[in-house]
Amino acid sequence: MEALASSIRIILSSPPGFMESSPKCLVLRSASRDASSSCLGLKQRQTLKKTSSFNGVLQKADRKNLGFECRCDASETENYVEMKKTSGSSARRKRLAVFVSGGGSNFRSIHEAIKGKLVHGDISVLVTDKPGLHSFHVLTVASMMKKSSSEIVEYISSQLLGEIIAVGIKVGCGGAEYARDNQIPVVVYPHLKSSSDGVSTSDLIAILRKCEVDFILLAGFLKLIPVELVREYPKSIVNIHPSLLPAFGGKGFYGLKVHKANSTCRYSGPTIHFVDENYDTGRTLAQRVVPVLADDSVEDLAARVLEQEHKLYVEVVSALCDDRIVWREDGVPLIRSKENPEKLY
Repeated sequence: MEALASSIRIILSSPPGFMESSPKCLVLRSASRDASSSCLGLKQRQTLKKTSSFNGVLQKADRKNLGFECRCDASETENYVEMKKTSGSSARRKRLAVFVSGGGSNFRSIHEAIKGKLVHGDISVLVTDKPGLHSFHVLTVASMMKKSSSEIVEYISSQLLGEIIAVGIKVGCGGAEYARDNQIPVVVYPHLKSSSDGVSTSDLIAILRKCEVDFILLAGFLKLIPVELVREYPKSIVNIHPSLLPAFGGKGFYGLKVHKANSTCRYSGPTIHFVDENYDTGRTLAQRVVPVLADDSVEDLAARVLEQEHKLYVEVVSALCDDRIVWREDGVPLIRSKENPEKLY
């Protein structure tokens, strides 16, 4: 956790000719690690808020080649949670943590449903094993300014009071980028051996407690959830898998591998299940059937299953936040209908 103090947020000021737009925050490592340098980050944020930014260009660019590292935000979660506590209605909304490893399309659909008031909850923190990048296409920006790529990088570097720690072509976590764009704190887990980023399991549990998280939603998180976390959140962690479990589940079955295996069957579809100490073996909460068509490619099938994932996950998260999950005596979870409380499915 101590390493987080060396990260500061600075807002870029734009060169002549760039579009005026709302400030774009990037996360950078401060030039030195002493306390005064860390404090400088806050001062600069206040000073530079009034300047314009590269945001107009960012929206037009392909967001591909020039990257700024998306670092761990564990130290920001407390302020974010306090802000959420004081906003909205007086009724206590459920607090959610979402875990992702990739683009996070299910995370995005849940967040959009929250903004659309379809889900009575808030995402307090995003957890990822891949920090990700805030990036834009440096060649696009260079052509707009009639300058070379190297000159653009040099210009950006000269405008910042910190050290750019990730420049170049690098694949990041789209889910983490989306979270930062929507002011949702990002926590890197597990600890990355290759850098100072990441928290331990005990630190992660402490962060989730501080955020008063009610439910953990796994949305394409490819790491096995540690036993300690499962025991800390019994019947409160759910995962989505792109097959009708128990078919094509377990270690190694993810992404297109699942859909390739499923393409020989008549039916596929997503499963949402509670998480236990193994891969894809927890109690099934909800499923949706997707027919496998005769002319389906693996990609076609994956796209149609993903479309249903987005819908099903929003429905399940809504039920979780409304306390509409009922556990049968034999340990089978059921969902109480929102329209007809007498109906369980």
